[in-house]
Amino acid sequence: MRVVDEEGKQLGVLETADALALAMHKGLDLVEIAPDQRPPVCRIMDFGKFKYEEKKKAQASKRSSTRW
Repeated sequence: MRVVDEEGKQLGVLETADALALAMHKGLDLVEIAPDQRPPVCRIMDFGKFKYEEKKKAQASKRSSTRW
C-alpha cells in the first residue's frame, strides 16, 4: 500500500505490517483513504482528532446554510 505520513509526505509503497508498525510506533492510526486505487492509499493520522474536526466542519456548514 502507498503510505502518506501525518505531515502529508509520501513514504512510498510499504507492506501492510510495516505501515501499521510505523503508525503504532508514532502512536497514531493507519487509515485507508483511497481503497480503489492500485496500490491502495493509506494515511498515518490521529483518527479521533480527524473525526472531531470533520464533525465541527459539518456543524459549521449546517449552521451557516440555515441562516438568512
